[in-house]
Amino acid sequence: MTPVPAPSPSDGTVAHLTPDRWEQAGRLLIRKALAEFTHERLLTPTALGDGGYEVRSDDDRVAYRFRARLLALDHWAVDAASITRRRTADGTELPLSALDFFTELRGTLGLSDTVLPVYLEEISSTVASACYKLAKPDTTAAELAGADFQAIESGMTEGHPCFVANNGRLGFGGDEYLAYAPETARPVRLVWVAAHRDRTAFTAGAGIDYPTLLDTELGAPTVARFETTLREKGLDPDDYLLIPVHPWQWRHKLTVTFAAEVATHRLVFLGEADDEYLAQQSIRTFFNSGDPTKHYVKTALSVLNMGFMRGLSAAYMAATPAINDWLADLIASDATLRATGLSIIRERAAVGYRHLEYEAATDRYSPYRKMLAALWRESPVPGLKDGERLATMASLLHTDHHGASFAAALIARSGQPPTEWLRCYLRAYLTPLLHCFYAYELVFMPHGENVILVLDEAGTVQRAIFKDIAEEIAVMSPDTPLPPEVERLRVEVPDDRKLLSVFTDVFDCFFRFLSADLVTEGVLDEDTFWTAVADSVRDYQQTHPELAERFRTYDMFAPEFTLSCLNRLQLRNNHQMLDLADPAGALQLVGTLKNPIA
Repeated sequence: MTPVPAPSPSDGTVAHLTPDRWEQAGRLLIRKALAEFTHERLLTPTALGDGGYEVRSDDDRVAYRFRARLLALDHWAVDAASITRRRTADGTELPLSALDFFTELRGTLGLSDTVLPVYLEEISSTVASACYKLAKPDTTAAELAGADFQAIESGMTEGHPCFVANNGRLGFGGDEYLAYAPETARPVRLVWVAAHRDRTAFTAGAGIDYPTLLDTELGAPTVARFETTLREKGLDPDDYLLIPVHPWQWRHKLTVTFAAEVATHRLVFLGEADDEYLAQQSIRTFFNSGDPTKHYVKTALSVLNMGFMRGLSAAYMAATPAINDWLADLIASDATLRATGLSIIRERAAVGYRHLEYEAATDRYSPYRKMLAALWRESPVPGLKDGERLATMASLLHTDHHGASFAAALIARSGQPPTEWLRCYLRAYLTPLLHCFYAYELVFMPHGENVILVLDEAGTVQRAIFKDIAEEIAVMSPDTPLPPEVERLRVEVPDDRKLLSVFTDVFDCFFRFLSADLVTEGVLDEDTFWTAVADSVRDYQQTHPELAERFRTYDMFAPEFTLSCLNRLQLRNNHQMLDLADPAGALQLVGTLKNPIA
């Protein structure tokens, strides 16, 4: 028998890695590192006068000099073109290098010998992905402002605005990056496996059942094909539940880590289904590009990205649909939330496989318990009205290769004064967050990737859609009534930290950047931006006098609030940033920020 040769390596996987792009992408990453690490008070730049600053290496032999503008919330708008790296002894200019930056400042940044090499790999991956984005055709912010939902989704050039190493995706090789990264916009077909019912659980929300879901998502011919595969192996399809799997997860994890399950037919490979999907910004969630009315599919993906292994817990999947139904009912029954137009796209069904041997060897937070699960989330497309279109809220922080911002392009396209555009946006996004907090002590993780904006044809925000519900909401009140199956949402948070859900997640981690982009581009000034935010808060409070005591207890107009530092978490432990058993207690809190609406 003639052996089949292995595929030949190809330089096509690294064609985007060129000296010019690497220098440009590295410069932009160092700009972000100087800005965010200074914001988190890891770095203390020395002022040189005329807007110039200097940061020195741990050994004092290298100096980074740059120009920056200081904005509200201690935001450092660093001029990337101004950054230089020099020897302090003789002033000799050195080339900028992202990897050298972190090794030269490893002590200042608190990077341990264990964390540093992995963090450098995450930085390398982040810079490499930036090179790919720089190599793409240059789509201006104005052009993107008129684009469709998925063109905007794949058009983003920056990940999380706070995290410096935000595109690590450790585990992906070059070919896999090109195949599965959202910015490459390559169609993906999901792998399906049959999982024996003795270790698998399927749960669904109201009105959803397993056979109907499969027929709707897969189609009867594909279901029949998969059942034939099982019968040809002498297996009864009724003994199995079907699970969609990320192709990477099948090749790199299930065929090895779950080899015993495959060998004993607890797991059976069925092959790809016919539908094509596009990876979303969260990497492991897929949008059906062939039929956008079908559900998103979220899969387990055991790659390390931004401080966590991106798996899905089979145990958590069991309560996911019930949590989503509870929140949907709450929104539907609340007049204030209905008036803002808020909706969620529910996680309607979930399936998870429990590997009992790994469970016996690990605690409930282990990545080994999060390797085989999936959920189906509603698509926002069927809920659109005539003239409405969609954009991920992350797009508001996007800037094109020329530095023009997507948010400014939307404002210009809308024809509205910037303050009026902001008013519409804040009513759609901030008002429901405030009401959920004050009326129910219900909080979200409302960053840009977790919110979809519904725009009119001109680009004005009409309403907001929240997503990623079951794993990213919490109820901080001991008194809010919850059904037993939803009780896991309840968390204990000290009173003085409760409002950080708004101050940190909304003000510091989103509005800080949105304001800076609009100010830098000359769309408006800082006072105008933050006055609009303050007016939005006051408008909400004035319409709810019954909550006046809570407004006083949790004061949105307090002079300052605690600075919660995200990069410090990742620099300390980039495999698991938070103690999942006590997420509030694991926060890195350093000093305070002046509240820009005080």
